Amino acid sequence: MAALRAFVPPLAIAVAIVLAGVAGHFAGPLWGWGVAGLAAAGALASFWLATHPVSRAAAVPDQHPARSRGGDAWPWLALLSGIPDPALMLDSRGVVLGANPAAASFFPNGIGRHISLANRSPELLSAVEQALARGSAQSFQVRSVVPVERTLVGQATPLFGQQKLEPTEPALLLVIRDHTAEHQIAEMRADFVANASHELRTPLASLKGFVETLQGAAKDDPVARDKFLAIMALQATRMSRLIDDLLSLSRIEMREHVPPTDRVALAPVIADVVAALRPLAEKANIVVEVVQGATLLGEGVIVLGDRDELAQVAQNLIQNAIKYGRLGGRIEVAISRRADRAQLSVKDDGIGIAPEHLPRLTERFYRVVPKDSRERGGTGLGLAIVKHIVNRHHGVLDITSKPGEGSVFTVRLPLA
Repeated sequence: MAALRAFVPPLAIAVAIVLAGVAGHFAGPLWGWGVAGLAAAGALASFWLATHPVSRAAAVPDQHPARSRGGDAWPWLALLSGIPDPALMLDSRGVVLGANPAAASFFPNGIGRHISLANRSPELLSAVEQALARGSAQSFQVRSVVPVERTLVGQATPLFGQQKLEPTEPALLLVIRDHTAEHQIAEMRADFVANASHELRTPLASLKGFVETLQGAAKDDPVARDKFLAIMALQATRMSRLIDDLLSLSRIEMREHVPPTDRVALAPVIADVVAALRPLAEKANIVVEVVQGATLLGEGVIVLGDRDELAQVAQNLIQNAIKYGRLGGRIEVAISRRADRAQLSVKDDGIGIAPEHLPRLTERFYRVVPKDSRERGGTGLGLAIVKHIVNRHHGVLDITSKPGEGSVFTVRLPLA
């Protein structure tokens, strides 16, 4: 019976940790559920530990707590590792008695030191202070930008309520979850909706304005009517392109986790795309040249892929080169083999791109010069589509550019 009573406290903490881990795992970005799960775990730990207290003699050895991992003296140190998220055990003074491996990156060298020396976040420290003072669980959220941007949520749960404890006795369980990815995804979704709404609202407002004009002052003016109808046709075409690109991006993202399995020869794909875009290039007096001939250079360049998606990659890259290339300039399209990779490169001699813009070119709706892009018929989604298709094919997209010298877009794909 004595052995059973000695086993109950660590069992209680184990159950609490497991419940906290499960709740944190399934909560995802739902902050409310995460807090509820951590609160339930803390309440269960408090109940069992309050009804089956651990004696100081049994719980606190003479050694430094960070070194007290052996034997039965500090079983909760081993039990902390049962939770996948960073977890720490603090005493009533706020000193860190132990931590699981997941907490190492958040609280380096924190064992045996006050929590304020390991993390100076006012939100976290306030939650610890209030939890110890009030004897009730406290939730918190921390956002930091140095050294990297992070969003953390957590729960500080006192194990014995407001019961007075001796220093160095376990008093508070601190569990933290890294919500950085969830927060970034939420921000990306919000930005995407805002940008898509803006992109659609602009041509719609233009169409509405011209319709009202044609119904009023320009009703009987054939010259104005023809002029406005031409502009309305351009705006309707712009909306159609935007919707088509949004649908394409959505379809690609839905299948991005499914790798393609067809064997595709790149040379015929590139030849078809170049032939289809040649009239557009001739209109801008631009020469599109497949270096040394696609059939010769691309012979034997076969990848596992989706032919239509690979054609869309080539089309978007060559179309961009035509739009932003120099009038009367030249575009080089090349297919080659590099070790175990197939390589497609599109090089133009246009105005080039400043270095600060290169990392963001594949973001949805990102434009170096928004007005110029819209006037050239761009939707701001072309390179985002390219990036997602390349990701699905387990490839890499490289972009190099110098202002005034042009740009090179290179796609590398695994050979079949």
